Amino acid sequence: MLAVSPPPRLPLRLPVRPLLAFSLPSPRRLCRSNRGRLRGGPRRLCRLRADSAAGRRAGIVIDVDEVGEIGDRDLPVDVSFARRLPPALTVGDGLGALRRAADELKASPPAGATSGVIRFEVLVPPSTKALNWCSQFRGSSLFPQFYLSRKLTSGPSSQLEICGIGSAICLHGSYPVKNGFDLVLRYISSDSHLIRAYGFVGMKYDKESSSIEEKLGSYYLFIPQVELSEFDSCSILSSTMIWDDSVSHTFEDAVSLFESCFDQIQNSYDPLDSICHKGLVPSYISGDAHLSETGNPQLVYLDTELLATIEAKGIPLTLDKFLSSDQSFVRFSPEFLFCSNMELCLQQNETESFIKHCSNINLAWASLLVEECVRLGFTYFCIAPGSRSSPLALSATCHPLTTCISCYDERSLGFHALGYGRGSRKPAVVITSSGTAVSNLLPSVVEASQDFVPIILLTADRPPELHDAGANQAINQVNHFGTFVRYFFNLPPPSDQIHARMVLTTLDSAAYYAMQVPQGPVHLNCAFREPLDYTDRDWNLDCLRGLDKWFTNSEPYTRYLIMKTVSAFGNYSCSVMELLQIIEKAEQGLLLVGALHTDDDMWAVALLAKHLSWPIATDILSGLRLRKVVNLFPLFDKSILFIDHIDQILLSDSAKNWISPDVIVQVAQEIMFQIHSKWSLTEPYVAHVIGESLYGDAIMFVGNSMVVRDLDMFGKGWTNYTSNGNSLMMHHFPEFVGTLVAGNRGASGIDGLLSTAIGFAVGSNKHVFCVVGDISFLHDTNGLALLNQRARRKPMTIIVVNNHGGAIFSLLPIAKNTSPQILKKFFYTMHDISISNLCAAHRVKHLRVQTKAELHDALVKSKAEQIDCVVEVDNSIDSNADFHRIMSEFSAYSTTRYLDYLLGDPCSKSELDAMPVYTIHGAEYMLYRIQLSAPRTSGLSDGRFSHEGFILKLCMDDNIAGFGEVAPIEIHEEDLLDVEEQLRFLFHRMKDSELDVIPLLRGSFSNWIWTSLGIPPSSIFPSVKCGLEMAILNLLASQRKCGLSKFLAGSDPLVRDQNSYAGIEICALVDCNGTPMEVALAVAKLVAEGFTTVKLKVGRRESPIEDAAVLHKIREVVGYKINIRVDANQKWTYEQAVEFGSRAKSLQLEYIEEPVSSLNDLIKFCGKSGLPVALDETIDNLKGDVIPKLHQFVHPGIVALVIKPSVVGGFEKAAHIAKWAQMHDKMAVISSAYESSVGLASYIQLAHYVDQQNSVVSRIKNKDTCGVVAHGLGTYQWLREDVSEQKLNIHATPLGDGIRASVEDARGYLHHLNINNNKIERTYNDEKLRSYSVQVDVDDCSYLVKLQEAGDHINEKVVLLLHGFLGTSDDWVPMMKALSPSARVIAVDLPGHGESQVLQHHVENSEKFPITVQSLADLLLKLISQITDGEVVVVGYSMGARIALHMALNQVHSVTFSIFIFSVHFFLMLILSWLCQSPRQIRGAVIISGSPGLRDEESRRRRIAIDKSRAKFLMSCGLECFLETWYSARMWTSLREHPKFNSLVRTRNKHKDIKALAKVLADSSVGRQRSLWEDLKHLKRPLLIVAGEKDTKFKGISQRMCSEITQHGERGSDGRDGDELCEMIVIPDAGHAVHVENPLPLVRAVRKFLQKLH
Repeated sequence: MLAVSPPPRLPLRLPVRPLLAFSLPSPRRLCRSNRGRLRGGPRRLCRLRADSAAGRRAGIVIDVDEVGEIGDRDLPVDVSFARRLPPALTVGDGLGALRRAADELKASPPAGATSGVIRFEVLVPPSTKALNWCSQFRGSSLFPQFYLSRKLTSGPSSQLEICGIGSAICLHGSYPVKNGFDLVLRYISSDSHLIRAYGFVGMKYDKESSSIEEKLGSYYLFIPQVELSEFDSCSILSSTMIWDDSVSHTFEDAVSLFESCFDQIQNSYDPLDSICHKGLVPSYISGDAHLSETGNPQLVYLDTELLATIEAKGIPLTLDKFLSSDQSFVRFSPEFLFCSNMELCLQQNETESFIKHCSNINLAWASLLVEECVRLGFTYFCIAPGSRSSPLALSATCHPLTTCISCYDERSLGFHALGYGRGSRKPAVVITSSGTAVSNLLPSVVEASQDFVPIILLTADRPPELHDAGANQAINQVNHFGTFVRYFFNLPPPSDQIHARMVLTTLDSAAYYAMQVPQGPVHLNCAFREPLDYTDRDWNLDCLRGLDKWFTNSEPYTRYLIMKTVSAFGNYSCSVMELLQIIEKAEQGLLLVGALHTDDDMWAVALLAKHLSWPIATDILSGLRLRKVVNLFPLFDKSILFIDHIDQILLSDSAKNWISPDVIVQVAQEIMFQIHSKWSLTEPYVAHVIGESLYGDAIMFVGNSMVVRDLDMFGKGWTNYTSNGNSLMMHHFPEFVGTLVAGNRGASGIDGLLSTAIGFAVGSNKHVFCVVGDISFLHDTNGLALLNQRARRKPMTIIVVNNHGGAIFSLLPIAKNTSPQILKKFFYTMHDISISNLCAAHRVKHLRVQTKAELHDALVKSKAEQIDCVVEVDNSIDSNADFHRIMSEFSAYSTTRYLDYLLGDPCSKSELDAMPVYTIHGAEYMLYRIQLSAPRTSGLSDGRFSHEGFILKLCMDDNIAGFGEVAPIEIHEEDLLDVEEQLRFLFHRMKDSELDVIPLLRGSFSNWIWTSLGIPPSSIFPSVKCGLEMAILNLLASQRKCGLSKFLAGSDPLVRDQNSYAGIEICALVDCNGTPMEVALAVAKLVAEGFTTVKLKVGRRESPIEDAAVLHKIREVVGYKINIRVDANQKWTYEQAVEFGSRAKSLQLEYIEEPVSSLNDLIKFCGKSGLPVALDETIDNLKGDVIPKLHQFVHPGIVALVIKPSVVGGFEKAAHIAKWAQMHDKMAVISSAYESSVGLASYIQLAHYVDQQNSVVSRIKNKDTCGVVAHGLGTYQWLREDVSEQKLNIHATPLGDGIRASVEDARGYLHHLNINNNKIERTYNDEKLRSYSVQVDVDDCSYLVKLQEAGDHINEKVVLLLHGFLGTSDDWVPMMKALSPSARVIAVDLPGHGESQVLQHHVENSEKFPITVQSLADLLLKLISQITDGEVVVVGYSMGARIALHMALNQVHSVTFSIFIFSVHFFLMLILSWLCQSPRQIRGAVIISGSPGLRDEESRRRRIAIDKSRAKFLMSCGLECFLETWYSARMWTSLREHPKFNSLVRTRNKHKDIKALAKVLADSSVGRQRSLWEDLKHLKRPLLIVAGEKDTKFKGISQRMCSEITQHGERGSDGRDGDELCEMIVIPDAGHAVHVENPLPLVRAVRKFLQKLH
């Protein structure tokens, strides 16, 4: 126990202890304590004395010992929900929002709820720290007050910090913990993830004596009234209101308690109070207090995640299951508190004694200065060695609450203090000796002044008599820094003839000017006479008169009023809302954000941007330039538009000339492409990826010159982010986390940067990544001495970009007209200094990196090892300058091109407001079948001479149409059935969708697919995506009245060939069957037709020797006047490929395509054979973002990339692969896959654009092009028939330069396309669903069931689709249309949902006939018997999945008749009636995110109560409020990320029969459902079990279901074994709502399941 006794004489600084408890009795009741080392105390703890006011503010208090049998009192309360309020600008605004929400609740209380838990949550600025906020309530009578901190395992720096005040409910007892745990479960709702219960286990609460003592088996748990949870990007302020009539605490009592609590909080809250956390516990201990130790347990807590885990596993709750805190503090009354592992620095009131006992007046004055600094909160002292400053240094180092650091270089020390001020936003105190030591501070003072950073300079000086007398080290230090300081005072030498309070008021004045806007450095010049040490010199204590009050407290001598910031709009204070009223009048706006120094500034800017909906251009020092996103698709978030590369945009003259901010052209994708396409490690790459390392508590300090510009220009705006709590807040604002970035941009010098960064790390208490150039690093190598002093600092990672000189000058105009020798010596200052040796001299870890992989490894390693590390990135000035030039020119080119597209529409020439919005009004596909002249050459063909595919037609208004083609062949993973079901699904989603794509802008088409269609782009088959993109691009080109090639290339002057009659050369394709002479003659025929390039298929003969012989024969016949390519399709082994290479060296092959399948073998083959190699299938197999993956193919022996748009996934992706190839001096060959002339005409125009792009790349890189590329479109020769009446014109040119296809002819072909209907098998444009209702009578109840139907109504394959709770049959419409070619598909509105109705009950009490899962299954079985005679496959989701499983498992043999049969006729009628509803009609079932129920009775009992509580909540608070709470659950985390989430919620809000919906929720609870786990062992019908990859809970349930069936299942009705009866698939990129989040893989899985069954 910690008792109270008279204080010791000297200041006491206590070490950290495991747990401390404080008792604060009156002076008459002093307890014994030790004055030496604390060794423990008595086990009985002091009383909890709650005053009358506190008693009136007590919530529910339950003594579990007196409860007896718990009964149903552990079941959930009637109403439980959490409401999330809009984010607040300040904590005060947040408190006001909570109070208003409570007032609204008071005015409209939940109807009929006798118990409830209602929680309000509001996001407040990130500076609202739990520890500091808790200290606001020292004088409050609300108890308990607590704080806890716990290190989480979710990240290296994830920390949970919470504080709270007041108790909404308290439970205590000495029975087994389970009883109390069961009661706590009643009040902790799974619908509010952040609600927690806190307390102690192993402590007994004595109601009679109002005391707490340690006792095993006892506990004390409470839910706070008000709580603050601290996260990385914000804090959540919440209040909890609990009432329970069963314990005589009504709703009115809860409201009264809430209001009383908030009155106290709002009266206690001071927005200007920011007590240091070290002062938290001492601030509660007033008067004489001394402490002794006790060994009590830590503060523990329970949350819903832990409770759910315990419940799911069915394990008992023991002490080790509780979540414990690393640090905690709990105050139970004004007189009693606990403290565990809190750092205590308790300084008693010994200041007076200490100062009066100083050995001389110099030390007394110095001690006064230091003490006042500490009282002002300035505890960090930077001390330079020196004699004259000894009194100040001795006083600072001896004070118990200071932290001191030293450095032999005053310049480094000054910058270190500057960095501390940047990080902490309060000044460090710099102490120096006299003379030039002071002058060395000037650079840091200038920077601090220019950038408004507070510093306090205490410079020692000679006394006046030593000035101008030739004394050593005596210079004029008066006003030494001129106007660069906010305040200067020249203190006289210490004297007992001067009142000491003058010293205090002078320092207080200086501190005021340092901290008042505009902040900056202040200078106190302190003259000292001898003695400068501890030598005794008598001095008169009378000079201390007037300090009595100061000696008895810990407050500064002078307190200044804080002035409000003056508005930039005039001399008046202006709130943010007033500012908004001014700028909202602007019709067009651009928000420019400069340096921001705090998280709160970033928070306020985000709120402003959200309100204005203006685009934002941010400086790197704003903290908003490098953002970490908390949703799944960061680039697709449109809530706030950040312009990350505005300087690159303005490189384009077109952009500069267009001054209207209504058009924003982003070049981020072009910049990303350039950065990642360069395989070597570049400085822009370093700037681009550094943000990915800034996770957890990492922040950045950036140097000047080149590195800050690179970060501003090339920094990656969005990076993925996961941290504690963020998964809970996906649906909150903001949707991103800013990254604090600091730098010395006041005077922008390169001096002192390393020292500043180290000080910044100390001040911010964060892991700092410092990025500087080599010259800056060398300029401040003395900062390495500071790096070794790790006091109060986390480890740092220092990245030195070493290009061996000042690279920035290579980018300035002077580099263009100055000789290299002068540049290198006088501007670049080139060097070969070893940074490694410098680090070794200072014992600092050093890593040197030269590749991208080494950089990534070094950054990860430096963060993981938690030590200071210097990472040296090796580079050169010349390569850096060249790459910057290329980046700039490509950025300008891309900006011009895309701006030209945006403004090039005929409708948008005048006003941007008139820019048209294109809408797809119609979509149609046609299945064609045409004859080929020969089998396809893929090697996998079945030898047929026919070819099938789909022609797509998209339409706008005014008869504008665009055509595309989808024709998968053997090389595709998808077949025609796969393609058709996706097209049907997509066409439904595309209907009336807006087209906001930019042609070939990387990610634009995928963005449109995700945001407009709500489908993950990766789920669309490559051929389908290619066909859609082809149709959309042709549609947009038709709207612009130009060809596709012109539409893609625009009118950029860098494109040389603007001739619309230009064309491309085509390479002939030869199958290579037959004898060598037959093949040679075939090639000769092609040459005679005009072909100059021929590709032959090889690898299909007995040996590569035979293939080589064929090629030799070809050369004999046609000579070397044509180019020959060969394609092995990865059919050879490495040895065979080498054998071929050795025999083909003399044949002058243009390249050999895919000789082997292994990449390692491919590279070896290049070196071994010397033959040029091309890639094809290797490219096809790359998934996701292919550009970074292409770096493995930079080998110079790889000379070409053969790109099939239908295989790689579209024009957009094909164009970027082609561009990568051209950037690396490789040929980009566009290749077809036996498409009809529709596809070929589009590929011709794409190939022409690729050739034009090659010209642009070559001009920017100042290199020659790789010559004319013959594209692989020779499959046109295979087309004996075509889909159109007209013919695509491909012919030899008069100049004899090969077979060419005209771009204009290709455009004309598509423009005048006339489909030959004789080649069309069938056409689809839309399917109208059949909608009807069926009345079904079950027992004494009648239902009118709404159905929607698609497909052939006579199809014997029937699929019944069952939605989940809150859904309707409309949820399945796209899936119905996709499956309708395969089956008759029926979707129903389940009772209580949509348009289905409960018609009547034939009894008075309808509650006797609940709508359970069993009754719904019976209803649907009867419905099935009425609408079909065939067998049915039931597909159910969530609640529908439970029903479907029930139907599938309801077997004949499980029914036992226990009746007497008096009549054969009656028996037959009974059997016939029963067979009409027989589950034999169920052929199989698809279970999506479903469960067989709960195994144990206790879990079912609780779940029944939970769902009953939710139903009451729905009835009392309405559907809108219910939906907000329902979809805030963790289960819907990934669904909330979906772009269609808001529209889905709107459809859910259309339910009209709320009473029926609530009844379904309660009656069909999984708790009421009979557990089907045992029934799974007797499964007779096949099951397909589906779960989302992100749905951890139901994925686990699905796996256990499969395990139960396969291990214990019987043989099915169709003879299948258990492992054949059950199949499970996991849908990627999906959570619980699989059919919404990623529907296409689900559609395919269901269709294949149907095929398997039938």
